Amino acid sequence: MTTRVRFAPAPTGFLHVGSARSALYNWLWARHTGGVLVLRIEDTNAELAKPEFYDAITEPLKWLGIEWDEGPFHQSERERLYLDAIAQLLAAGAAYFCDCTRDAIDARAKAAGGSGYDGHCRTRGVSDGADVVVRFATPDDGETVVNDIIRGEVRFANAELEDFVIRRSNGTPVFLVANAVDDADMAITHVVRGEDLLNTTPKVLLLWRALGLGDEPTYAHLPLLVGEDRKKLSKRKHSVALGDFRAKGYLPEAMVNHLALLGWGPPDDVEIRSPEELAEVFDLAAVNKGAAFYDLKKLDHLNGHYIRQMSTEDFMTAAEPWLTGEEAPWPADRFDADRFARYLPLIQEKLVTLADTPRYCDFLFLDDPDIDEASWEKAIVKGPHVPEILDGVIAALADCAWDAETVKDTVFGVGESFEVNKSKTQAPVRVAVTGRTVGPPLFETLADHMTRDEVLRRLRAARARL
Repeated sequence: MTTRVRFAPAPTGFLHVGSARSALYNWLWARHTGGVLVLRIEDTNAELAKPEFYDAITEPLKWLGIEWDEGPFHQSERERLYLDAIAQLLAAGAAYFCDCTRDAIDARAKAAGGSGYDGHCRTRGVSDGADVVVRFATPDDGETVVNDIIRGEVRFANAELEDFVIRRSNGTPVFLVANAVDDADMAITHVVRGEDLLNTTPKVLLLWRALGLGDEPTYAHLPLLVGEDRKKLSKRKHSVALGDFRAKGYLPEAMVNHLALLGWGPPDDVEIRSPEELAEVFDLAAVNKGAAFYDLKKLDHLNGHYIRQMSTEDFMTAAEPWLTGEEAPWPADRFDADRFARYLPLIQEKLVTLADTPRYCDFLFLDDPDIDEASWEKAIVKGPHVPEILDGVIAALADCAWDAETVKDTVFGVGESFEVNKSKTQAPVRVAVTGRTVGPPLFETLADHMTRDEVLRRLRAARARL
């Protein structure tokens, strides 16, 4: 039997990293088994059926390189199928109309010392009409078993499942019945999704069986993603939108590699792999049950690795928004692509994200360096013998040979004359020329990528400011 998995997100305006991980695991499993990935949009809620919400799902998937084989199918366009299924359940006595208000349900629950809906309308013979919902008549005894690849058998006592709503009072079907109908109609063999949806699975299975839909899919509920505080990732507390990471300069290759390792690890412990290599060794049965730590430091490590592997041409294409686009801190006509390409080897090893690029090279394309005030205070205002060092360096660099080794020896020689160590000697020079205390190799930058006149002009400007 061909493996058929589906990624079925609800449109929310952005793709959560947890949903992106689910999409990736579905893709990995489909590719590992030679199967099919189906993309389905769960937009039974009319407020979510908007083109911009759909794009917020599909565009990040395309960025990650996750290609679906069928779809996207929209549940908002398949409503008739769900309403027919609800009519079938009503005719079979497996569902009923209910006109209870929320206040009435809560009042009865409070009086009985319990919670949830009590089946009040099961035998009342309520007719359909305004403000009437349809509820599924959950069995009063027995249990519903979910066979989960990751968690084994998960058992739910039917008596603890209330008669849940399958059609809203406005006449629209709930996603539970839509899922059962669609999974059967699309011959889905595996449902791979987050563990936060595990509690909905017995309801879907009850509907499936009551509708006589045949062989049930196999489930795999993925572990929760937690942040540094060991709490579930949330938009309020964490950066969770996949688009935010793209905007910060993370590479899709790094993000895919990172997402793949959230709850699963390759059997040979080789973590840095291409998507195709990940698919070869991926196994749903090897996914952990426990919560997965969303480690941003690990993501940074992976992203830095992939940046270092990039060719100059690929880097400049990927970094275009920060080099010539709106994110660039210099005027567009100031950027020199050839000059940057020559300079890139000095900074590529240091970059964590593409967004880091400007702060390592902005001084090359600005009339004057963008001075970081904290760096100025530390290296120049509080540094030892800074006026004398700047005066000495300005004089010494005026007529020395212009190569990295000579420039280095010349600058350090000035510092030695004032008994200042190398670190504190080069710090004021670096800040005067580049604006920061941290950056690429200083002397190669000065001699190989800047003119003597430009370096001296900036050193004199810093001395004058003092």
